[in-house]
Amino acid sequence: MTVSDPEPHRNTDPDPASTPDLEPGGGVSPGSTPPESGQTSGLSAPEPETRNRFPVSGWVALVSIAVIVAIFVAVIVAVLL
Repeated sequence: MTVSDPEPHRNTDPDPASTPDLEPGGGVSPGSTPPESGQTSGLSAPEPETRNRFPVSGWVALVSIAVIVAIFVAVIVAVLL
């Protein structure tokens, strides 16, 4: 079963036939500015600053995992002896 899109996606680029100063083939004459077009690239917000140190939550996670592994190994050694 195929579901059709209720709102078809339209092209947001300007119509070349009604764009002033547009030469055949899509170029613009020297001194003209091309028309504004929608963009999907670029950042929507500034990037946060990066830190040069490991976060505290990362150290807590590493220490917690090391403690769990040490307990696991100790239990296995105790069971085998």
